[in-house]
Amino acid sequence: MIPPDATLGQPTDADGPVFAEPWMAQAFALVVQLQRAGHFTWPEWAETLGAELRAAGSDDGSHYYETWLKALERISLAKGLTDLATLDDRTEAWEHAYEHTPHGQPVTL
Repeated sequence: MIPPDATLGQPTDADGPVFAEPWMAQAFALVVQLQRAGHFTWPEWAETLGAELRAAGSDDGSHYYETWLKALERISLAKGLTDLATLDDRTEAWEHAYEHTPHGQPVTL
């Protein structure tokens, strides 16, 4: 049984959460919002994601959203939405927050 607060704010269907982890839903939503804002087209996104999926090789699907995130970083860099130093800083901040967040608590920056 899924605890009632485990899916708070996440899209669900009859089987429970649509995304395995909240960050996956956030990464998905960020791509949708950036596309809607005109930062890239769907064909550009599809090409970028496809290239990352090809580079990742065979996968059972369990790493799909990790690849999605790599594609998001790649297209964000290519479109000048961020730079490598900012991504590195954010990654470091996230890792620090993750390592210092008590088990079972949401990670916040």
